[in-house]
Amino acid sequence: MEKKVVVAVVCTVTVAAVGAVLLRRNMRKERKWARAMEIVKEMEEKCATPIAKLKQVADAMVVEMHAGLASEGGSKLKMLITFVDNLPTGNEEGVFYALDLGGTNFRVLRVHLGGKEGRLVNQEFTEVAIPPNLMVATSDELFDYIAAELGKFVSQESLEFELPPGRLRELGFTFSFPVLQTSIASGTLVRWTKGFNIEDTVGQDVVAKLSSAMKRRGIDMRVSALVNDTVGTLAGGQYFHSDVVAAVILGTGSNAAYVERAQAIPKWHGPLPKSGEMVINMEWGNFRSSHLPITEYDTAMDTESLNPGDQIYEKLISGMYLGEILRRVLLKMAEEAAFFGDNVPPKLRIPFVLRTPDMSAMHHDGSSDLRVVGDKLKDILEIHNTSLKTRKVIIQLCGIVAARGARLAAAGILGILKKMGRDTVKDGAQRTVIAMDGGLYEHYSEYSKCLEDTIQELVGEEVSKTIVIVHANDGSGIGAALLAASHSQYERS
Repeated sequence: MEKKVVVAVVCTVTVAAVGAVLLRRNMRKERKWARAMEIVKEMEEKCATPIAKLKQVADAMVVEMHAGLASEGGSKLKMLITFVDNLPTGNEEGVFYALDLGGTNFRVLRVHLGGKEGRLVNQEFTEVAIPPNLMVATSDELFDYIAAELGKFVSQESLEFELPPGRLRELGFTFSFPVLQTSIASGTLVRWTKGFNIEDTVGQDVVAKLSSAMKRRGIDMRVSALVNDTVGTLAGGQYFHSDVVAAVILGTGSNAAYVERAQAIPKWHGPLPKSGEMVINMEWGNFRSSHLPITEYDTAMDTESLNPGDQIYEKLISGMYLGEILRRVLLKMAEEAAFFGDNVPPKLRIPFVLRTPDMSAMHHDGSSDLRVVGDKLKDILEIHNTSLKTRKVIIQLCGIVAARGARLAAAGILGILKKMGRDTVKDGAQRTVIAMDGGLYEHYSEYSKCLEDTIQELVGEEVSKTIVIVHANDGSGIGAALLAASHSQYERS
């Protein structure tokens, strides 16, 4: 009998001890989960973009636009004069080329234009990835690589594209980095963005650099027009929609261009163009304002970037950075709240390991068990066996980061509409078309829908009826070829 009592007591003590351990473990788990939710709530609060704040951002954008147009260096916005004072009309004819260098890839295009009747007869292109080492190499190494691929594209052409003796192929060069343009076909690089950092190109004429590389490769081609991708998108957009007045790129980086009255550009000292208009390349990625909702993650990412203190707006809204912001939040949750277990996943410490396309795929996961989220965590970060609860939180964070970016981009567009006087309805309501391009806008549908909804929210129902957003697919490539055509040195047949 005594033995039974002892065993019973021992069992009771053991059960109690195990129960206490489990209770402590559960309490620790709950504390950690509570801390994780705290981090999410803090992020949501810091990223908040109420309409009043967005209108302040738009007003600050207008102020900076005026300052940038008044004088060189007068604003964080460069407001660069593009020398494009006539956009394509639709009458352009012939075969023209475009080189579109805008990020980690570049494209070479051949475009056959058929005038008013034929319009865009045919286009062909090839896309080439830029090896990461060339993004931080020398100017000659980068442009020689580009010229070699250009030569390869031309060498594979059929005889129908052969030009008469003595005639050069004409190229529109879309160069999507800040350039101080000195004519329609020349311009010096102000600085690199989007992860490029080639010091010996800064202050140099990028057309001369490309032309020298083409000459070294024996390529008979002339650069007729140097354009920014956003200006190319504006030109391409207007070729198909005559009411296009502005273009916005939302891809790896972000920028905007619009048509300004020449008389509203105090820093323009040349003769007024016949059209009375000039396309302005805003370089809006470098916009900054005290009204921008910046978090500790943005500050740390900026400090560790290749261009600290620059491109602050771009770092909040563009495809290069959204996935990285998400990674930084997840890392803090892993470190402070054991969000992925007791050990911090080593891959989560690698900057830019989580790309925005991966974030988009997770955000759009419609499966009941959020399988895509689980697969992305496993394949990219080597995080296995995540719970549905954990996956739901990750989707919530994707929504917070994407919505902030999209809503701030919408505020920038409102700034342009305000500067052009198109944010209100006037008698004989004019139609305002904005051409959009870029992988972020095209492929991240939660982002683009949020952007469009926010514009409507900002301008109100009546004005929003006059605003049309069109996706100018490949606008930068076709637009550059169109500008090469409209600035051809040869008389077009």
